[in-house]
Amino acid sequence: MAIVDVVKFNGGPDVFAWKFPSEALSTWTQVIVNETQEAILLKGGQIADVLGPGRHVLETANIPILSKLVNIPFGGRSPFTAEVWYINKVHSLSIKWGTPTPIQLQDPKYKVFLPVRSFGQFGLQIIEPKKFLLKLVGTLPVFTKDSIEKFFRGLYLTKVKDAIASYLVKKGISALEINAYLMELSNHMQDVMFPVFDEYGIRLLNFNVNNINVPEDDPGVKKLKNALAKRAEMDIVGFSYVQERSFDTLEGAATNPGQAQTGMMGIGMGLGIGGAMGNQIGAMAQGMNTAGTKTCPGCNASIPQTSRFCPECGNDTNRSATSRICPTCRASIESERARFCHECGGAMDRKCPGCGAAIDGNPRFCPECGNNLQG
Repeated sequence: MAIVDVVKFNGGPDVFAWKFPSEALSTWTQVIVNETQEAILLKGGQIADVLGPGRHVLETANIPILSKLVNIPFGGRSPFTAEVWYINKVHSLSIKWGTPTPIQLQDPKYKVFLPVRSFGQFGLQIIEPKKFLLKLVGTLPVFTKDSIEKFFRGLYLTKVKDAIASYLVKKGISALEINAYLMELSNHMQDVMFPVFDEYGIRLLNFNVNNINVPEDDPGVKKLKNALAKRAEMDIVGFSYVQERSFDTLEGAATNPGQAQTGMMGIGMGLGIGGAMGNQIGAMAQGMNTAGTKTCPGCNASIPQTSRFCPECGNDTNRSATSRICPTCRASIESERARFCHECGGAMDRKCPGCGAAIDGNPRFCPECGNNLQG
């Protein structure tokens, strides 16, 4: 095997660890290390030295441990076999991650199980090459971005599932609404995943959650979205679920086929429900009416529709328009011709104490002089 004179990196841009293909080295071999790289020299599975950026000659004067590992006299020249590993320390920010199959989670807001899928990317940097090589790379000839994705897939899938579930419960939001919180969730995921990568000499730069969605063809998702759409429609129209069901019942009763008796029962039921719903809708329309006033039969004042007693004259608005009020005991006298009250015997004819004019009905002020008759 030919002795290698120069060792240099020949890996691709997505390579984190690369082993030089030849192990036939010598004490005059030069190792070239680029910026953002470190080279690790291994002899017999033991790390002999870690070389930083620059040009290095593998002589015992530069690497004293070689005299012990290879039995070379100090300052001597001799061939030997060893491995040279290059560790790439550049920032890699475009490593994709995702859930290959949906994760089943219980929606904390609607209490239904939904299949949730999540996608994103993360960035990392190798900060401890020795730890990274010994714990993660092992005997592989090359360790790439794909290797990172495959190795950590099982770890981040478990962490992602727990993190999303706990975040939904903590915030009390639905999985259908979580895309509004992706930035907060990304920061939370970075805190969760940081110690996982740190154990292998890797610094996690970021862990972004780009999208969380649910399969549109899932039966549970379809049912939930239909229910939400129905609720939104009823909120716009102004009906509750009970009122909506009442309309469905009314429609079914109106179109109920069958024999004569059954048909009459259906019609009666339909009319009953229709009457009840008509009253309810009428009350709703009356409640929405901005006017909502009526005329007092005693003083003709405009008063609220729901008021029984007139705030101007105190008249009971539930009495008939032709009834009169006894000026002495305030009893309601239905007869227009009665001259005396049937309760107290007092005279029904009333005169203004100010001008002496005859007073008809029970007004608060005299129509002739404006005197206060209630004072």
